[in-house]
Amino acid sequence: MYKHFLIVPLAFALAAVLSGCDEKAKLTPDQQIGPDPLLPKAQDFLVPPMQVPSGVGWKSGMAPKVAAGLKIENIASGLMHPRQVYVLPNDDVLVVESNSPGSEPLTTPKQLIAGIVKNQSGKGGKGGNSITLLRKGPDGWQKHLFLQHLHSPFGVQLIGDNLYVANTDSIMRFPYRTGETSISAPGTELADLPDKINHHWTKALLASP
Repeated sequence: MYKHFLIVPLAFALAAVLSGCDEKAKLTPDQQIGPDPLLPKAQDFLVPPMQVPSGVGWKSGMAPKVAAGLKIENIASGLMHPRQVYVLPNDDVLVVESNSPGSEPLTTPKQLIAGIVKNQSGKGGKGGNSITLLRKGPDGWQKHLFLQHLHSPFGVQLIGDNLYVANTDSIMRFPYRTGETSISAPGTELADLPDKINHHWTKALLASP
C-alpha cells in the first residue's frame, strides 16, 4: 500500500516537470526590455515553465564565438564533469572533475524535480572524483591523470610545495613537485568540512598571504 501511494506522487511530479519543459515563451526578448516592457500576468504553477538546455559539445570544425582579439581552443575532451580550472606557476593546467556525492536522501518532491532537470541538462552526470593535468607540448596538449581517489573535490590551491584540495567533506594536503604529472601520495587530512545536509556540496579554497 505504501509503495502505491509513493509511486502516484512521483509519477505526477514527473508529468508536471515534462509539461513545464514544453512550455514556450510568448514574448520575444525585445518585448521584455526597455523603458516599457510587456509583462505577463502573474500565474501560479506547480512547476514553472522552463527551457532546459542540453550539452552538445563541440562539433568538428566548430567553436564558440568570442570577442575580437580573443582566441578559443579545445585543449581537452573526455573529461568527467569538469568543475574547476587552476593554472600552476609552470603553466600546467589542473582540471577538477567532480559532481555531487549523491549521498543526500530523496525526501521531498522538490529534490525529485531538481534531479530530473539536472539529468536532462547534463548537470547530473557522474564526476571523476579526480584532478587531470593538462600540459602544452610541441605536439599539442597532453592529458595526465594527476590525482585520484578524491571525494567530490572542488577547491584547489598550491602554496609552496603543497597542493591543497577541498573535498566535499575535508581539506587535504598533498606534496607537490614542479613538473610532475601525477601525485601518488595518500595526502594528509587537515580538517573536516560539514557534509551531512549537503545542499551545496562545492567547497572552494583561497590562500591568504
